Amino acid sequence: MDLITPEIGLFFWQTIVFLVLIILMAKFAWKPILGAVKSREDSINDALSSAENAKKEMQNLKADNEKLLKQARVERDALLREAREIKDKMIADAGAEAQEKANHIVGQAQITIQNEKNAAMADIKNQVASLSIEIAEKVVREELSNKDKQRKLVETMLDDVTLN
Repeated sequence: MDLITPEIGLFFWQTIVFLVLIILMAKFAWKPILGAVKSREDSINDALSSAENAKKEMQNLKADNEKLLKQARVERDALLREAREIKDKMIADAGAEAQEKANHIVGQAQITIQNEKNAAMADIKNQVASLSIEIAEKVVREELSNKDKQRKLVETMLDDVTLN
């Protein structure tokens, strides 16, 4: 028996065993293997379509998140702008109120000063009038104490009256 050239009988029996093995495989193993391969292919396709759907859903969620983020930024900016406007209005109102109060206080102070000034002027006038009366009284007493001076005074007054 030569190892390089096989005999025809061996070749024949190997072919028969091979054909029986193929028939057995086709009858018992080929369908389950193909079924397993088919189910594996279906599960892979389902997983791929699920992954694609998940990817699309993630893109939609990302777009929705971006839209919500933009909307939140716009609302935040609007709130900040409104808060600034309220702050500026409050400052302006407080400034106007403070100016109004200051003007009122200044006006009251001016009125008080004017009243004090008028009172002081009235008091000075009363004192001047009182002093003038006292001086005039002393002068008149001095003048009237002497008869010659009295006549001279009466004549001067009469001359003044007749000239006017």
